[in-house]
Amino acid sequence: MEPQYEFGEFVVTTDAAWLDEDLIHKVLSTGYWAEGIPREVVARSIRNSLGFGVFEGAKQVGFARVISDYATFAYLADVFIIESRRGRGLAEFLMKCIFRHPELQGLRRWMLVTRDAHGLYAQFGFRPLAHPERFMELQTPNVYKT
Repeated sequence: MEPQYEFGEFVVTTDAAWLDEDLIHKVLSTGYWAEGIPREVVARSIRNSLGFGVFEGAKQVGFARVISDYATFAYLADVFIIESRRGRGLAEFLMKCIFRHPELQGLRRWMLVTRDAHGLYAQFGFRPLAHPERFMELQTPNVYKT
């Protein structure tokens, strides 16, 4: 059975059968970090990572996914709460659920990239890179534009 966490009328689950891929695609494809991402790429990303859905009843209102080897490393990606449900503590609750997940314990390193949510992630111990000179990236910024 997949872990499920409750917060008032909201539930966070990792049960992939609950996830609304149409909603996830709609939000991601209009967000600054994945603008124009194709639906099939979103579906593949969900299949190949650990997804966390935030639900109000049967309606999905938030999402995050973790890409991990479940031993030493995790990358947090695609975190969102739909606009109409923001300001209720759901992002913080979602982050708590992610860090409680039994398969994500004892990891040596977590990473993420954000433009505007530093305050949220700082609450959970994320900091700017201690040694940015050691990190490298290969980026294809227009990969979703045809």
